[in-house]
Amino acid sequence: MKIFVCLKQVPDTETKIKILPDQSGIDPAGIKWVMNPYDEYAVEEAIKFREKNPTAQVWAISMGPKARVSESLRTALAMGADEAIVINSVENTDALTTAKALSSVISSETGAHLIFSGKLSIDNNQSSVPQMVAEFLNLPHTSVVSKFEAGAENVTVERDVDGGAKEIVQMMTPALISANKGLNMPRYASLPGIMKAKKKVIKEIEFSSLGIAATEQKIKYSGYSLPQEKSPVKLLTGDVAAQANELIKLLRDEAKVL
Repeated sequence: MKIFVCLKQVPDTETKIKILPDQSGIDPAGIKWVMNPYDEYAVEEAIKFREKNPTAQVWAISMGPKARVSESLRTALAMGADEAIVINSVENTDALTTAKALSSVISSETGAHLIFSGKLSIDNNQSSVPQMVAEFLNLPHTSVVSKFEAGAENVTVERDVDGGAKEIVQMMTPALISANKGLNMPRYASLPGIMKAKKKVIKEIEFSSLGIAATEQKIKYSGYSLPQEKSPVKLLTGDVAAQANELIKLLRDEAKVL
């Protein structure tokens, strides 16, 4: 029984972002890369499932430049994943080609009982790859999952919906589940786990070997720019009346909203 976890490596939220000269994306040089935070919940849930089902194996899979992406896969291995696969590709692929590549490899491995992923990646913020993977594999799926229970032939999940409400979904397995924050508390990689992960052989698959034509990529990006610098904060002093008068003056004369 194989449990797959689809991962993405993303820039750390504290890293300094630079735009490429042609404005086609971000400059990857000098960026600190980490596993997508929502994918950490997916890895943890897959490991928890294996702990209850000792015959299961957890396979972490990711796509991107192997020299970089392998680091996040080793993080998953250090957390407790059994095996890892990297699909070596160029830096900028769109959601469609990524989903096609992931689903192609998962299908070729056979025996997928469950597939976990994060609900979205914090860089592109599209929340589309997991749903596409499920469609290509013809699997039931649901996202924004904050509670997961596995039965003999099905899974029951609780997902977050608008207004703070919850929705209960039951699906037959195999199925794909996209994790939300709150599903679990991801474990820290132990020192023995880190040392063991360093020795693990990560299976490498070339994107070019999957037969996905360049014309499959439907989205290309241009015109990237950094947000404008925020104006400095003004601290109002004096008593309440003085602060209120000064605030009204600023809103009228500077912000021009009154």
